[in-house]
Amino acid sequence: MTMIKNEYKHSELTGKIIGAAMEVHRYLGNGFQEVVYQRALSIELNMQGLTHEREKEMKLTYKGFPIGQRRVDFFVEDTIMVEIKAVKELEDVHLAQAINYLEAYGLEIGLLINFGNTSLQFKRVMKPKNQSPSKNQDKS
Repeated sequence: MTMIKNEYKHSELTGKIIGAAMEVHRYLGNGFQEVVYQRALSIELNMQGLTHEREKEMKLTYKGFPIGQRRVDFFVEDTIMVEIKAVKELEDVHLAQAINYLEAYGLEIGLLINFGNTSLQFKRVMKPKNQSPSKNQDKS
């Protein structure tokens, strides 16, 4: 089963990330807390030569004014935001959260990965096409 779909931007990179997550899930199974999968995925990403930042703190602004910070689970190759969960089923609220992160940080592509089910669940998350790049982000 290939994780690379050429019609998706950054498909090769997202495919590698999904493959790393599949390896973690194959090895650990489900039933652990999110932080366990986060640590294991960081190790697997390193083993596969993918540069990443774990729990990258990103500033949020509103019309140029700081309003807080949020930690993204992973920021891979300075390109892809990865949000992980360890829940029985992904819900619409999880997808909405991932889309909001893309908007807030001015990113195009993200992944939402759930380790909590008996099978790994993942969704490629893309900023809606009718949206312009976010003006309320600061990637520092």
